[in-house]
Amino acid sequence: MLIVKKFGGTSVGNKERILNVAKRCIEDYQKGNDVVVVLSAMGKSTDELINMAKDINPTPSKRELDMLVTTGEQVSVSLMAMAMGSLGVPAISLNAFQVAMHTTHRYGNAQLKRIDTDRIRNELEQRKIVLVTGFQGIDKFDNVTTLGRGGSDTTAVALAAALNADACEIYTDVDGVYTADPRYVKKARKLDEITYDEMLDLASLGAGVLHNRSVEMAKKYGVQLVVRSSLNNNEGTIVREEVNMEKMLVSGVAADKNATRIAVIGLKDEPGIAFHLFNALAKYNINVDIILQSVGRNGTKDISFTVAEDEADEAVAIIQKSFPKSEYNKIDEEKDVAKISIVGAGMMTHPGVAASMFEALYDAGVNIKMISTSEIRVTVLIDEKYTERALNAVHDKFALGD
Repeated sequence: MLIVKKFGGTSVGNKERILNVAKRCIEDYQKGNDVVVVLSAMGKSTDELINMAKDINPTPSKRELDMLVTTGEQVSVSLMAMAMGSLGVPAISLNAFQVAMHTTHRYGNAQLKRIDTDRIRNELEQRKIVLVTGFQGIDKFDNVTTLGRGGSDTTAVALAAALNADACEIYTDVDGVYTADPRYVKKARKLDEITYDEMLDLASLGAGVLHNRSVEMAKKYGVQLVVRSSLNNNEGTIVREEVNMEKMLVSGVAADKNATRIAVIGLKDEPGIAFHLFNALAKYNINVDIILQSVGRNGTKDISFTVAEDEADEAVAIIQKSFPKSEYNKIDEEKDVAKISIVGAGMMTHPGVAASMFEALYDAGVNIKMISTSEIRVTVLIDEKYTERALNAVHDKFALGD
């Protein structure tokens, strides 16, 4: 068997944890399996590197920032190779250039295009464990790029697809995918399995267990994932196309505090205005989520939408640049908001799910500002201070902890 394993930063945060990961990988290796391991940077080292950069230059170039932060993963894989060597097992560390992992030319949030697997296969044939840096790649000019936060998950899934791996295991500091974040919802329960679509929505909506782009890639290439803890041997959560159990109505509840509501007040009520607004944002790669347009009055209308909090100021600047001041009255920003979402494939065939969610929020005294729905998801925008209360109320309403 060929197994791809990915370990996050907390899993390799110190000497003891590095040796723990090394021993877990060696167990599979000694069973005769080929093992490829993708590692994140140790602990909080990426944040420390970013802080160091901004202390030198408050607005560092994105190219140099990528060049800097990718050193964190190189530290992890080289130390892991040394750890495995100390345990008598041959291992080799490879960075994105040595593999090579080709990406688009977008610093800070590049996308993988293809992976050259010859070097990895040659090392596996020599019965070595291959350790690969996560989160990074190289563009067509041989510049180092990064895949964005959580990008090591995407690296692992891409390698599993390119190598036709038999298994792809994502190790974190939790036992698997839960019905809600167990830090905030004490009754949260670990799921045995979940579909790609449900996991993708949960990942996109604030469940930090998997990077959403890694789930997209797993679905596209049919890579079955297992999410499990690096700190124990408990069974994890399987992520795949279909699940065998009778489908739950709602699989999980997620919260995302990284949101800002932007309202453009007094836009002209005429064809093409919404296109002009959202096309301008799209050109600058600003992702828009919940959208609400008011009924036109006196020849004007209001359009509200949400964006990631760290993109809000840029979004406002783009709107101001794209529309003359005479074409709208004002722009409002509200940053102390959060998105609460329920996700479940069972929702497609059960009416009244949204009403039950709204009832739970009403009973908890939580006001809803905006609503967005899809076949397997309902998302509402609320005041951020009520996030934990709302999560628990909705989780209890659908008896997800039972």
